[in-house]
Amino acid sequence: MKVGIIQATSQISKNNLLYQYTKEYVEEVVNFGCFEGENNYSYVEIALEIGLLISSQAVDFVVTGCSSGQGMMIACNSLPNLICGYLPTPQDAYLFGRINDGNVASLPLGLNYGWAGEINLRATLQQLFSEPFGIGYPLKDSKRKIADTQLIKQLNKQSKKEMITFLNEIDPQIISKIMQKKDVINYIVHHGKDERIVQWVKSKI
Repeated sequence: MKVGIIQATSQISKNNLLYQYTKEYVEEVVNFGCFEGENNYSYVEIALEIGLLISSQAVDFVVTGCSSGQGMMIACNSLPNLICGYLPTPQDAYLFGRINDGNVASLPLGLNYGWAGEINLRATLQQLFSEPFGIGYPLKDSKRKIADTQLIKQLNKQSKKEMITFLNEIDPQIISKIMQKKDVINYIVHHGKDERIVQWVKSKI
């Protein structure tokens, strides 16, 4: 599994922790920031960057977050090809990985973070990646849980537009802004596996 790290500008101070802790449990991790010195990106804009990363198959999974974690989760779940969980605790992370089998994790990086918040953050990421995704929980109910998850994925796909159709209907000013995140865009161009998305990105450079 190749995991991308990218969070809203409002939580730049947590980027290195997200990256370092994820690296403890995942072999291949790519850090896309946001970093100091870049343009400011809202959680909505970062959700669109995540949509491009996942839809292009440049990465398999994204760890993200914003101040509350809720806004990023809602923004991601509004987009094609994304199933995002809100993971404030290790229990939530464990169940999301085993049962919901999504491709984006949104963490609250400001709300209730508090003193020693890095302990909960680390434990949350450890539980997220502790076992294979989509195996079901509890195991005695795994067949039913897996079937429910597959149905959710089917409904999610049917209820949303195809990615390129969706992208072509977005305000050009928004597209222009997300294309300025050059580390994401260059990574998609060089590592994306969905050629249609890659070509769309190239056409906007």
